[in-house]
Amino acid sequence: MSERFVDRLGGHARRAFVNFVRGLIQIVMAFVANLPLFILAVLSIVFIPLGAGVVLAPVALLAIRGVANQQRAWAAEWSGVPIPVPYRPEPIGPNGKAGPFRTLKWLLIDPATWRDLLWTILNVPLGLFFGILAGGLALYGVEGVFVAPFLAQVADYGWGPFWPQSDYGLLGVIGPFVLGGALLAVSVPVGAAALKAHALFTQSLLAPTRNALAERVQRLSETRSETVDASAAELRRIERDLHDGAQARLVALSMNIGLAEEMMKHDPETAQRLLAEARDASGTALTELRDLVRGIHPPVLAERGLDGAVRALALTLPLPVDVHIDLPGRADAPVESAGYFAVAEILANVVKHSAARRAWIQIEHTGGRLLMIVGDDGVGGADPAAGSGMRGIERRLAAFDGTMAVTSPPGGPTVVTMELPCALSSPKTLPSSGTA
Repeated sequence: MSERFVDRLGGHARRAFVNFVRGLIQIVMAFVANLPLFILAVLSIVFIPLGAGVVLAPVALLAIRGVANQQRAWAAEWSGVPIPVPYRPEPIGPNGKAGPFRTLKWLLIDPATWRDLLWTILNVPLGLFFGILAGGLALYGVEGVFVAPFLAQVADYGWGPFWPQSDYGLLGVIGPFVLGGALLAVSVPVGAAALKAHALFTQSLLAPTRNALAERVQRLSETRSETVDASAAELRRIERDLHDGAQARLVALSMNIGLAEEMMKHDPETAQRLLAEARDASGTALTELRDLVRGIHPPVLAERGLDGAVRALALTLPLPVDVHIDLPGRADAPVESAGYFAVAEILANVVKHSAARRAWIQIEHTGGRLLMIVGDDGVGGADPAAGSGMRGIERRLAAFDGTMAVTSPPGGPTVVTMELPCALSSPKTLPSSGTA
């Protein structure tokens, strides 16, 4: 019984210590991170007309986003309060990165940026209050149990104002111990409640708003509908290709073999000719089936991943293609397939319409996104709205919450930037690069 009591007491003490540390972290974050960042962000926004704010404001606002994301993680880990990230997708420039003005515009027009700013200043007093409530009870309880009964000097501070030991003799020694023990006992539930309250306050400002969620649901509904339509069209194409190609050849093959069987005894030469035709038809049908399968999911993509598949695709083009791929692992098969066919469609457009002498492909994984850039030195003027090819790419990427941006001024160059949110697995050791 005594061992069980000691274990429970030890567990209680550990939870009290954890609450103390987490409360201290909230206090430090409020004054070391939130307050300076809020001041820096406000000043940098004020200085935008002077030019300095164009550079400083994105730095300050992105730093606030970093702190806010850390608070989202702590809210989920410490209190079980999930807070989704509400930020709009980052814009992408021709080289895969947005310039300072586009970045500034992206940050300033995002409503989540202003909620972050409001949370940053409100968290200064509230982070202090909840932090003291979460950690102060445990600290004061430890002082009452382990310090105040043995050091009379604390009568001048700490426990002294609440329990003046020198005026009560023995009671002045026992009192802090009893009251400190009571504070330690309640510090665990009260501390957890304080951290939960802080997480809920954070959620109220840092979670997506109803309008943002409604827009998100509407966009997902639209992309799902477009994906279903595209999938239905793809199935019809496969059915048509099978019916007009491989199926017709297999029927002819069967007829030739049947005729050859009938004429084997009477006209061996004709039977031999029919069997030769059947052999050629079987080879043609097999080739068509392989092409059809390659159009659905290329075997090289399954075997070598996006890196090897894109490199093999570049080798088939009638113009030199510079390829740089830096993927430390593989994405899920549907994401790899979407990325591969998107790149393949863009390269097909390069060959058909650009009159380019050279093209380039850059694929990398950064910030939880698969970034794919395809460019050429052709005549430019590519317009996604002018044809169904690029619209099909947009639909394919949108099904995975991906985006596509096209930069193609008259005279070129044309740069198509695509991104797909994804995670990678099966890490490799070295990136690859080269020229196909």
